[in-house]
Amino acid sequence: MPSTDDVELNDLTPSITIDTGDDDDEGQTRSAGELEAVFDVPVSVSAVLGKTAMEVSQLLKLARGAVVELDRKVGEAIDIYVNDRLVARGEVVLVEDRLGITMTEIVKGGQA
Repeated sequence: MPSTDDVELNDLTPSITIDTGDDDDEGQTRSAGELEAVFDVPVSVSAVLGKTAMEVSQLLKLARGAVVELDRKVGEAIDIYVNDRLVARGEVVLVEDRLGITMTEIVKGGQA
């Protein structure tokens, strides 16, 4: 058996479990190659740090550097949406000089 140093990424075959929602069918494991047809389907991914409500007049008064209070606290998990559906929660991380997201919880059924 080769050591982990000898294994290349091309040697790995990822598998994905698909839940069709049927009670009769438990999740089926498929190789990534079988799902290749959906790899180039565009999706919209949003990471919501928090929300607030304000009147348009207040919005128009905002200037560069203005602070807007959100409904979340520092360190609280953020919501991750795919195509406007809540799929996960996570934390903001710094990767080199860019912001990123680490998913910490997968949300089943798009529950809020």
